[in-house]
Amino acid sequence: MPLRLTTRALSDPQDAAAAERGRRLRDILVIASMLVVITALHTFTGPSAGSADYHDFYRRLYYIPILYAAFVFGVRGGLLTAVASALLYAPYAQPVGDKLFGLVVDDWLELVMYLVMGVLFGRLRDLEEKQTREVRQVSARLEDAYLSLEERAVQLKAAQSYSQSILRSVTSGVVTVGPDISVATLNPAAERILGIGEEMTVARPLETAFKDDGGLTQDVRKVLDGRSPRTLRDVRLVTNAGKIVHAQASVSRMRDVGGRKLGAVVTIEDVSDVKALTEQLIRADRLAALGELTAGVAHEVRNPLGIIRASVQLMEDSECNRERVSGAAQVIKQEIDRLDRVIKALLDFGRPAAPTMRPVAVAQVLEDVALFSHTFATRARVDVIERYQADVPEVMADPEQLKQVFVNLISNAVQAMPGGGTLSIETGSENGFVFIRFTDTGAGIPADVLPKVFDPFVSTRDDGTGLGLTIVHRIVDDHDGHMEVTSEQGTGTAFTVWLPAIQ
Repeated sequence: MPLRLTTRALSDPQDAAAAERGRRLRDILVIASMLVVITALHTFTGPSAGSADYHDFYRRLYYIPILYAAFVFGVRGGLLTAVASALLYAPYAQPVGDKLFGLVVDDWLELVMYLVMGVLFGRLRDLEEKQTREVRQVSARLEDAYLSLEERAVQLKAAQSYSQSILRSVTSGVVTVGPDISVATLNPAAERILGIGEEMTVARPLETAFKDDGGLTQDVRKVLDGRSPRTLRDVRLVTNAGKIVHAQASVSRMRDVGGRKLGAVVTIEDVSDVKALTEQLIRADRLAALGELTAGVAHEVRNPLGIIRASVQLMEDSECNRERVSGAAQVIKQEIDRLDRVIKALLDFGRPAAPTMRPVAVAQVLEDVALFSHTFATRARVDVIERYQADVPEVMADPEQLKQVFVNLISNAVQAMPGGGTLSIETGSENGFVFIRFTDTGAGIPADVLPKVFDPFVSTRDDGTGLGLTIVHRIVDDHDGHMEVTSEQGTGTAFTVWLPAIQ
């Protein structure tokens, strides 16, 4: 079809121009023939008694070529033919009657009528031709518009088919809802995840697609009400068939090109298999950690027990040597104290107290531990520099557990600088979190030990239990925070505690 239209568009102008020239030549010959015939009738009608009546009839025949020329060539053709008719008729005008410039008045009126009829009907022909051209132009524009609309419709249909193919192909469930939270569409993945067909869900409220939507409907309402442009969280969905689906659900606003709210798009990513695998990995990691913890406990307990056993044997072999017995007893008491510290740390780690949460200003907690930290640091020849940001928001925390965290980090930092140095304590806020950073100028942590500093029984000091940072890390985790550590040997170490700020 497009090829035929293109070929005709190339050949028609030449054919039409040739046909138009032929038609115009034929019309000119017809008009000239009419004028010749009518003039011949005048010529061959002699001056007999009744010739005036014939001439009066013949002069009206000139209207035929005039009207024909006017309808064919417009004003110009009608006017030229009228002038030619007047000139051809003038020699045969009536010889008698009131004359004006050699012609009777009746003949003058006839000549004027030639001109009037030629111009009038030519004008009508020009108007009709103009309207015809306009109609043709409008018709051509309408045809172009129709072709454009038809092409656009084909493109839209192809785009719609392409979009539907994408929605059918994606593995994530996609559900669109209207402003009234009624389901508009579901893709096959959503049908598979929810265990329900599209025909049973469309035009029904979203919550009817679940036995328990895990708060997904509330997220959709929040987005539609404009309280949030987008939500993304993990949800636990229970389908109408009772199947539990652990999913990552995303809700975003849907608008048209003009910005009018159309509804929302809900994307459901089934992560049940990932969650099950994650739980297995966590369980395996816990078992591995438990094994490491057991080995660490055995190591920490075996060493003091070995020393105690050796001291007892020494006391048995001392033959009541009071000095040797006193020295062995002192060693036994030191090792018992060491065992007591290990057991106490294990109890703190294994049975942590539940935090009592309340709004807390971290600067206030740091000021509460300032007396201990300054006294302890001064004795170790360590200068403490405090840089507390003024507008740091509060955090939801247990102040006593935060004190335990800060005291432990300050103690570790001071002990890392046995020859003295500088400890910087800095606070601030960033991206919805409050940070507390402790930076020392000690020897640093070896690169092979740095990734394991929070593991149980990992310590860089001979007298350390290796559980202090582990307990600190657990407390920060209980407060929904996280920790960062950076260190460079010979330069120092920085521990940063991140806690979520109260919005």
